[in-house]
Amino acid sequence: MTDRINAPLVLAVPSKGRLQENAAAFFGRAGLKLAQLSGARDYRGTLVGVPGVEVRYLSASEIASQLASGAAHLGVTGEDLIRETLPNAEASVEMLTPLGFGQATVVVAVPQAWIDVRAMGDLDEVASEMRLRQGRKLRIATKYVNLTRRFLAEHGIADYRIVESLGATEGAPAAGSAEIVVDITTTGATLQANALKILDDGIILRSEANLVASLKAPWGESQRGALRAVLGRIAAEERARTSREVRAALPESGGLDLASLAALHEAELPYGAPKGLDGEIVLRCPAEAVFALADALVQAGARAVSVRRIDYAFAAENPLAERLLARL
Repeated sequence: MTDRINAPLVLAVPSKGRLQENAAAFFGRAGLKLAQLSGARDYRGTLVGVPGVEVRYLSASEIASQLASGAAHLGVTGEDLIRETLPNAEASVEMLTPLGFGQATVVVAVPQAWIDVRAMGDLDEVASEMRLRQGRKLRIATKYVNLTRRFLAEHGIADYRIVESLGATEGAPAAGSAEIVVDITTTGATLQANALKILDDGIILRSEANLVASLKAPWGESQRGALRAVLGRIAAEERARTSREVRAALPESGGLDLASLAALHEAELPYGAPKGLDGEIVLRCPAEAVFALADALVQAGARAVSVRRIDYAFAAENPLAERLLARL
């Protein structure tokens, strides 16, 4: 039991391709460098400068399974794989933050030749008619068996049979192994090239890569300490990337309601307000509010206003860690 409590925090990341590159870039922006132990062929690694973290390089689907079982504490994988692997994902994992890459949409696609089939209600009629006239069920090729079943159940469709796809799912109708498909797409071009169309209400899930935490993993003090270090850096980078620091030289005379002005522009005073209103103040505001805040400070009599980007913005509060720890 002691060994489990003192064991390292396990971070699972994609083992190859663009997902691995993007995951490494995401952690790198937060000052968290991924390092493989013995080069590119080793499937274990570390986070440089952060003790108590073991990095495992796995496929995206393996990461979802490891998070589900509690073998990994944190992982980078697609929401589609989480929803497919875990029937009740909310009870097993915490989706900490979307990462802005690996976007894909899980859709229901039917042959373009089915001109009268535009929505899921039409598909229900096709399935019922096929059962009555041909004595067989509508065949659906997919790798997303659980997502498909849940989505069809929500639309009251029961007359179908899943054909699990091991290869290029979009080719199943042309090959005669299925009538329709449930697959992922980014632009829809591959589906169109295979004479398929997405139903108007056939979007099952809009997915992207997420940083996901397991609720089933053992979370001792050592793992929680490593978690705070990792998520603290990630939160500091996100806070800095989405905000700007505004410095202003205030007028000598009073009259400026600094608190109201900051609240109006969703700004904060990270270092507090100066005593009196004669001197330089520092505000931090969302990037999109910079110009409105600068204009308001000038109109209030500020002698000079400057705006700059910041690399990291650490704070006592760590919303990512606090949200997860509240559930453990």
